[in-house]
Amino acid sequence: MSDLRLEELSAKTIVAANGLTLRPGQEQYVTPVSYSAADAYLNPTTTWARVVLRGDDVVGFIRGNFDAEHDRPEFRACIWRVNVDATKQGQGVGRFAVHELAAEAKSRGFDAITVIWETGDDGPGAFFQRLGFVEVGETEYGEKIGSLAI
Repeated sequence: MSDLRLEELSAKTIVAANGLTLRPGQEQYVTPVSYSAADAYLNPTTTWARVVLRGDDVVGFIRGNFDAEHDRPEFRACIWRVNVDATKQGQGVGRFAVHELAAEAKSRGFDAITVIWETGDDGPGAFFQRLGFVEVGETEYGEKIGSLAI
């Protein structure tokens, strides 16, 4: 993972981030309903969007939200989205991105990060659980809420 680094999402990297591919069956898990419903209410100044680079290649993307005052605890320090190119999955890219977001959250004074996922065979739940996320609840849409102490 030492060859990975983060860079702010920019005009230079957004096209590559939008071009990240998914493995078959992953499309339905990209954005849980809870995030789609809440997205319009997020303060754009609390959003943290980064691409993961290996060399000059964009191999992943992570978007977080840091808003200690958000009325819903699961959105105060959370992973909003994490995508790793299908050809790079299983190589530590997602783990690196989540660890970097957790470090950013900790530097901002948070002691945990959260994530929401839909359950399913091709869904991200097992990935987040391998990283140490523990299920702490469900959304009104039946998605899992996971929390990771940092």
